[in-house]
Amino acid sequence: MNKLKLIFSILLLIFLNNCSKETKDISLIKETKQDLEMVAAYREAYKAIEEGDPYFAARKFLEAELLFPQSIWAPRSALMASYSFYLQNFFSEALANLERYLKTYPKHENVAYAHYLIAMCYYEMIEDEKRDSGPLVKAKDKFNFIIKNYPNTDFSLDAKFKLGLIEDILASKEMYLGRHYLKKNKWIAAINRFKYVIDNYDQTVFVEEALHRLVEINYKLGLLEESQKFASLLGYNYQSSKWYERSYIVFNKDYKIKRKKEIKKEKKGVIKKFKGLFD
Repeated sequence: MNKLKLIFSILLLIFLNNCSKETKDISLIKETKQDLEMVAAYREAYKAIEEGDPYFAARKFLEAELLFPQSIWAPRSALMASYSFYLQNFFSEALANLERYLKTYPKHENVAYAHYLIAMCYYEMIEDEKRDSGPLVKAKDKFNFIIKNYPNTDFSLDAKFKLGLIEDILASKEMYLGRHYLKKNKWIAAINRFKYVIDNYDQTVFVEEALHRLVEINYKLGLLEESQKFASLLGYNYQSSKWYERSYIVFNKDYKIKRKKEIKKEKKGVIKKFKGLFD
């Protein structure tokens, strides 16, 4: 009887060991099959982007992430879904998905790209100087975050360029308000706006006009010394500027402006799409 029990115990151990091996083999097969399905879904979505169908691509990337959440391709799919939304100008959807990505995969290797894409969504939402400045401020904050935390990346280089353009837009908003107050004869409010441009956006093209407006307003108010101070500052730094010429006329009424052909310079920003990271 004891011998039978011993034999039975040995057979049971052998059986359990074999079952364990079979379970591991089956698990490996399933895992391999899952990875293949994940890659296939990812490639299908990526192909849709290349063929100009970002809507289908976004849906497919999200589907792939949900079906295979433990795969290494899941965070990549989440990012590419956000990029697909971005391509369609669905910025709210892209932002929501990017915030979810950062919470779900906080240590993923491409978090820098996620922050950059968030900044780009806000950047693309910027309108003219008359509209809401919310996206403008958020884009500026996020680009500064990228420069501080990822200084040696392509994202940082592009962020610096975008910040320059944002400074121009912020300055143009101040100039718009200053001109508005000028038309309404609200001299103090106008002066404050133009001084703000000089103090905070002195690297933009608007600083020349801001100086001229201060020459103009102070002259109208009879503050000749103050007006001459700004005229001297304008002449010292921008003597060849059309705004200096106009300021010169304020003090010399008989001077005639020489008409020159103005060549419009267009700033061309290179908006890089980094989808190549996930090829």
